[in-house]
Amino acid sequence: MSEIHDLNNRKILHIDMDAFYASVEQRDNPALVGKPVVVAWPNERSVVCAASYEARTFGVRSAMSVTKATKLCKQLVFIPPHFEKYRLVSSQIKNIFERYTEKIEPLSLDEAYLDVTDLRKAKSATEIAESIRRNIYLETKLTASAGVGPSKFIAKIASDWNKPNGICVVKPQDIISFITPLNIRKIPGVGPATEKKLQNLDIATVGDLSHLSEQKLIVTFGKFGSRLFQLARGQDHSPVRNDRIRKSISVETTFERDKPLWALGKSLEPLCEKLWALMISKNLNAKTVSLKFKTSNFQVLTRSRTFYDLVPSLDALLTACSLLLKDNTLPQDKNYRLVGIGLSSFENPKNISSQQKLL
Repeated sequence: MSEIHDLNNRKILHIDMDAFYASVEQRDNPALVGKPVVVAWPNERSVVCAASYEARTFGVRSAMSVTKATKLCKQLVFIPPHFEKYRLVSSQIKNIFERYTEKIEPLSLDEAYLDVTDLRKAKSATEIAESIRRNIYLETKLTASAGVGPSKFIAKIASDWNKPNGICVVKPQDIISFITPLNIRKIPGVGPATEKKLQNLDIATVGDLSHLSEQKLIVTFGKFGSRLFQLARGQDHSPVRNDRIRKSISVETTFERDKPLWALGKSLEPLCEKLWALMISKNLNAKTVSLKFKTSNFQVLTRSRTFYDLVPSLDALLTACSLLLKDNTLPQDKNYRLVGIGLSSFENPKNISSQQKLL
């Protein structure tokens, strides 16, 4: 009973900036307002870092290939990323959060959880969320959406409910009616592979999922099965942590047809761009670069290198990956079905001497 009591009394916010990178570019260049803006390097191998809401009406989304995005909308306006500018704006936003609480868990440059349970400065969590959104706009001229709920799970889903520039509040007594009709892809951690397994069990919504036993879910999904069982019932007791340490990030691609080793180089540039954008969005700086390979017979191979200095640029990341790909111990006589790139050994750049060099 105490867990339920604690859950019902928690006040969690999820603040999510609206089309953050693209909105910053539109703010700084009024000529871009109202146009389908895409933040990306404009070449056929690139991926979309962010898309304005005007671009999204054509189906353009983040992480989509530039080639596909261009096919969906011929009028796209491409703006190369300006990550340092996005970091500065993100710092402004974090400063606003800190006026209300110290319990802040950043997820990326443009979103964060805030625990405002113990605050007495406002009548309600809703009032705090609205005050934060108002101050963000006054100080940055950017809009944010907010989700308010008794858990991180509920708050994150709610923040996407009335986008852009909206707020959604889910009270404890409304949790079940709120989550029951949701598509299972709304559950954190449910990607394409998990979705396919659930669909094979005739599970399409969170309500459908709630009818499966915990044992059945554990047998099918291992430890994640217990998490699914809890979330399907609106139960999420995970705390807002401002000390969470991320150990690594990665991206990968699986080929429609297996490829020889010499042909994998063409896949590195779009993967590097996607990973670099992800690293910046998480406000990270890495020293270790890794390549992951999966052969046609599902053998997994990895190669990595840790540098003396932080990886300073996208070009340096691409260079590092190219060097790893040339490792003469990689089997030349095999075909490969997957290649991935990872970054780890994260550090604060202020701790690194400006005299050190990567390559």
